[in-house]
Amino acid sequence: MPLTLDSSLEDALGAASAKTLGRAFGMQSVGDLLAHYPRRYADPGELTPIRDLPLGETVTIVAEVLSSSFRRMRNRPGAMVDVVIGDGVGRMSLTFFAKNVGAAEWRSKDLAVGRRGVFSGKVGEFNGVTQFAHPEYELFDDEDAARRSADARAAVPIPIYPATSAIQTWQIARLIGRVLDDLPTVPDPLTAEIREREELLTARDALELIHRPRTRNDIDPAVRTLRMHEALTLQTALLQQRDAVRALAATSRPAHPGGLLERFDASLPYTLTPDQQTVGAQIAADLVGAWPMNRLVQGEVGSGKTLVALRAMLQVAESGGQAALIAPTEVLAGQHLRSIAKMLGPDLAAQLMPTLLTGQLTAAERRKAALRVASGQSLIVVGTHALLGEKTTFADLGLVVVDEQHRFGVEQREALRAKGSSPHALVLTATPIPRTVAMTVFGDLDTSVIRTMPAGRAGIETYVAPLAEHPGWFNRVWERAAEEIAQGRQVFAVCAAIDTAKKTTEPGEQPAAPEGGNGPRWGVVQLDEALSTHPTLGGLRRAVLHGKMPSEEKDAVMQSFARGDIDLLLATTVIEVGVDVPNASTMIVLDADRFGVSQLHQLRGRVGRGGVPGLCLLVTEAETGSLARDRVEAVAATLDGFALAEVDLELRGEGDVLGAAQAGVRSSLKLLRVVKDADLITRAREVAEGILADDPDLLGHAGLREAIGRRVSDEDRAALAKN
Repeated sequence: MPLTLDSSLEDALGAASAKTLGRAFGMQSVGDLLAHYPRRYADPGELTPIRDLPLGETVTIVAEVLSSSFRRMRNRPGAMVDVVIGDGVGRMSLTFFAKNVGAAEWRSKDLAVGRRGVFSGKVGEFNGVTQFAHPEYELFDDEDAARRSADARAAVPIPIYPATSAIQTWQIARLIGRVLDDLPTVPDPLTAEIREREELLTARDALELIHRPRTRNDIDPAVRTLRMHEALTLQTALLQQRDAVRALAATSRPAHPGGLLERFDASLPYTLTPDQQTVGAQIAADLVGAWPMNRLVQGEVGSGKTLVALRAMLQVAESGGQAALIAPTEVLAGQHLRSIAKMLGPDLAAQLMPTLLTGQLTAAERRKAALRVASGQSLIVVGTHALLGEKTTFADLGLVVVDEQHRFGVEQREALRAKGSSPHALVLTATPIPRTVAMTVFGDLDTSVIRTMPAGRAGIETYVAPLAEHPGWFNRVWERAAEEIAQGRQVFAVCAAIDTAKKTTEPGEQPAAPEGGNGPRWGVVQLDEALSTHPTLGGLRRAVLHGKMPSEEKDAVMQSFARGDIDLLLATTVIEVGVDVPNASTMIVLDADRFGVSQLHQLRGRVGRGGVPGLCLLVTEAETGSLARDRVEAVAATLDGFALAEVDLELRGEGDVLGAAQAGVRSSLKLLRVVKDADLITRAREVAEGILADDPDLLGHAGLREAIGRRVSDEDRAALAKN
């Protein structure tokens, strides 16, 4: 049976190789192996700087043998081979242990002086000399390479693959070569017409040249072709997802004169901002459309997204439909419920009966809440993942609102949606998303943006406290906090960890590591201990809040802070999103370089929400000029979250924003770079729209249909969305 991209690796390469590749990279098929692209290419004459090799890391280098010898072991049987390799600037030693003198002699002869090759191992040090202990290696003039002449070999790039200790780069290259030799055809996602128009290679040629380039000039056309394949398969899949929703019949949810929405608007003590009005009109039109709404609303922290969502809930409730809002944390769900009840006022709240449904409720509370929801008595339901449970049923789920989409995957959104009959969906995020990222991750959603902020906000000033240059400023930070509290205001202090002594962080949270650091200096436990002896703050009302506390305790602390009963709240990022305390004036972020740009922007948005001016102090020990320090400085330089989103993407690279960081999930993006390839993504979207307009079922585009089935799984989309 001929080999295909869907053939198993066991059929293609045998059980042993398949098992190794499966364990190392999660590969199962020939297509998985061929999508394991080189991370760079070495030239046979390239000699990598040995003096720059990082200790403790596994690296692959090209070098030349300078000396080779062996000697018997003194205290045990066997022999040791000592080899020195160099690159013309630095040198390092290789050490091999052999069972007997014969094996050592063979190894020493194999690594003869003057031979060059690729060496891979973990960088160590012995007596001040850089060392590989028992490295893997492949010499350029071995049997595999002998088929090339010396002149030709000098021009042929050597692919260097992502590898592990179990399988080296040249072993991967050999396996890929075997598969390419045995693979008769490769289905092409692009028709010949599109390929010619876009000046791209065939799929077969692109795979051949990315893995076995003859010259450096072969690599770029192959990469460009495969990037287009990735962009096109993902964009087509997202547009199909959008079209699938549009093929569903929606229940029309119109607002009526004198109805709930009109009554609510009349009760508001302020007018909606221009953006709130525009987005509100888009949502109102969606809710009476022929297909279910599927809309993403991006808005700055404090721009009034919750108000826009509540107005949508009221419009749905007028026809007896229920709205479910899913939030990422218990604290945020409780905050949303109180905020919604407050905005509705006593009369509307009694009529709509907003209900909280979370996993931390007692059995009795949960039964009572679930009954309200199942009977349709509650028209607004707020909860966490508990809403997704099998036991949670709705009478008439008409609207799903997902808060902070980056915390949820596509499959969770769809699981909640499945509890109704094609309900409308509204996705909210306070993390501004660059255009190309939105197109790549949320390409199945219509997008709205709220930029204008409600009137009456006092604004926020942000300052960096650089302790590397000014250690004394640490004390000044706490003096400043005391001054704010003396004026009757409240202060947040946020840490990257719960307890640095035990190295505990928030559940599921991994703070961004500073360059060369060993972890955050401050946890909320350590900060609480330190401030307990502070001459001013030690005697003030202080509380701790983090994700490992019981839900009731977290909720009680947050409500107490909201009432003004706590002066200084020491917290982790559990307060990052949605927490609204108008009297909170100051946000202090310790180890600020441990956080991402968007996280810092979110945290800053917790203050300056009322008439009280906001102050944000970013405390960092990161050195000037480091990437970690640049992140912090970028946040201090602007309040524009959309500008920061672009900066974040440039500083971190889209690997962190989009990449396959989810354990056990392979991202469908291998080569595509969301910043660098913005034009390519836009073009792929246009091509995908044209294809689907003429051929919605892809009957005439079998290669593209197969590529989508093979490369864009639900898990891949979920991984992209979660990132």
